[in-house]
Amino acid sequence: MSAAASPRISRLEPYLDRAEPAPTLLKMLVGVQLAGFREDAGLSQEQAARELGFSAAKLSRIESGKGRRPPTEKDVRALLERYGTDAYEASVLLKLLQRAGEPGWWQRYDKRLMPEWFDRLVGLQEAAATIRTFEIQYVPGLLQTAAYTRAVVERGLPNAPESEVRRRVELRMRRAELLHRADAPQLWAIIDESVLLRVLGGRDVMREQLGHLVEMAQKPHVTLQIVPLDVTNASAPAIPVTYLRFGGTDLPDVVYLEHIRSANFLEDQDETEEYRVALDRLADEALTPRASLDLLRETARQRYSEK
Repeated sequence: MSAAASPRISRLEPYLDRAEPAPTLLKMLVGVQLAGFREDAGLSQEQAARELGFSAAKLSRIESGKGRRPPTEKDVRALLERYGTDAYEASVLLKLLQRAGEPGWWQRYDKRLMPEWFDRLVGLQEAAATIRTFEIQYVPGLLQTAAYTRAVVERGLPNAPESEVRRRVELRMRRAELLHRADAPQLWAIIDESVLLRVLGGRDVMREQLGHLVEMAQKPHVTLQIVPLDVTNASAPAIPVTYLRFGGTDLPDVVYLEHIRSANFLEDQDETEEYRVALDRLADEALTPRASLDLLRETARQRYSEK
């Protein structure tokens, strides 16, 4: 079968030549395609697992693309053979599986800095076409300066050794490079005005941070909106929200909700749709991007200008 005759698979071929590994995305793509082949073969997940001697949990994990490691080639070949997958489609999927085993840059950090749930977030952000985020306490991580990040880390981990603080700052800055790539995702950030007024690291740090926000807000792939304090009935979620979309890959949208030492990932369409609507409503209630830019400059001038 040729690529032209298999549009579902041909959309995946560009990922074979991607310069930077994207293991999180590729594991999910492999899983989604395997689920599609299973459905084409008229098998339920339970039937396929039983016939191949897999547990239902194992096949579910393979199809969801979760976990630090991709499925084994042996397991994927067994699934493809049972589903009667065309040789061309199978070959593309196996090549994607091989690439899914290549570590992303973030996976070179130790697990103390990169627990499994955070590993998944970074991998999803690296692969996303659009990232929407709402923050009520801090500047969004992808828009932080190094000095601001250091202040956030020192506030959250006051007893952390200097070496750990330095590594956490380095990790955050490496993540922010995502927005400077040629294929950078669209970032739409909504920030509560209180974030601009909460002094972290001192006036110099805040002046630099607001200046960085002004600079980033003027980039064509970045949209920044501020929810002013006088909007008392804003329909803001009670916790920070990150909403990720993946262009043309058959993958579901993902909502990331972070807690102190864990996180939730929502993929069910009914749940993610609620957050999409909430973010749309919040964007309507926030200042326009132009007015938000004016507020950033005015806040920097009034509160953080050099004396």
